[in-house]
Amino acid sequence: MKKRELYNWQRKEWPDFTFSLDGAEGNLYRFAEKAGHITGIWKAIPENMQMETVVDLMLSEAMKTSEIEGEYLSRRDVLSSIKANLGLTRRSATVKDRKAAGIADLMMDVRNSFKEPLTKEKLFSWHRMIFRYAEEMETGRWRTHPEPMQIISGAIGKQKIHFEAPPSAVVKKEMDRFIDWFNHTAPGGKDEIRKSPVRAAIAHLWFETIHPFEDGNGRVGRALAEKVLSQGIGRPVLLSLSRTIEAEKKNYYAALEKAQGSLDITGWIQYFTNTILDAQMQAGEQIEFTLKKIKFFDRFTPDLNARQLKVLHRFFEEGVKGFQGGMNAAKYMGITKTSKATATRDLQELVVLGVFAMAGGGRSSRYELNV
Repeated sequence: MKKRELYNWQRKEWPDFTFSLDGAEGNLYRFAEKAGHITGIWKAIPENMQMETVVDLMLSEAMKTSEIEGEYLSRRDVLSSIKANLGLTRRSATVKDRKAAGIADLMMDVRNSFKEPLTKEKLFSWHRMIFRYAEEMETGRWRTHPEPMQIISGAIGKQKIHFEAPPSAVVKKEMDRFIDWFNHTAPGGKDEIRKSPVRAAIAHLWFETIHPFEDGNGRVGRALAEKVLSQGIGRPVLLSLSRTIEAEKKNYYAALEKAQGSLDITGWIQYFTNTILDAQMQAGEQIEFTLKKIKFFDRFTPDLNARQLKVLHRFFEEGVKGFQGGMNAAKYMGITKTSKATATRDLQELVVLGVFAMAGGGRSSRYELNV
């Protein structure tokens, strides 16, 4: 295996990062503009709409931050756990997926504690939440194994080391220094960084470079970026950073690997601020979609039967991009456990009401939501 000669943390200047904001100024301006616009909309909409939006964005973040790490959780269990954490429902005993419950708890704690200074105890708490199901893992502590912590890809004999983190013996010292920096650069801190996307980019890169835990570093690192952004705007940030990263995962890992080879992180700042801007723009679309959803059900619920409502709720669960391939009689039957004749009749009624619109033709005909 060919190993890169020098990583950022091995350089004598570590962790004195250098960068230029020339290529990121546009992203920073547009993020501030978009965040302000969303804040204005947020204050104007009813509380029930606010909660609906929070649920949708937290669900997206919880699902995607796990999918980046190759874990595919029960959407229903994550949703149930988030609603219970928000006090919208009772905590259900039917949530069987402990991973889902743990990641939902993490999302909620990040949201509720964003104003608090960062401590190692908070990071340990987040780590325990993520791995509450892993009885064989020592959670809530820095890694201690003597073997190098490496990011490797490729078949045996053709492996490539993308990154090697600092040895476990220095993790405590490195994290103490990182936590001090994190708190000193927060709003009101002695070394305040006013542009929160820039601070989020540095915090995420620095944390991922130390890689302080045996596992779960990506999820905790993204939570830290969210904490930074929330501190910067003075409220829980309304976006799903993980959804944006997951959509272009290869670009994320490539940018991270490049940044971990140098203390000049200009390219990383440009990449990460652009990712944050994309996430904020997607959140704006999500808020608009949620508003449409609530108005949609207010308008049509009195005219729909229980089967039709169940299908529509399932349809809206897919979010802005909608139900892949649209709706047809077979899918309708699967969701409602009803006969083909009933499914066909229900779908035709939905078309007459203007809920669905027909698309395609023949065997490829389908029903699309008419919002």
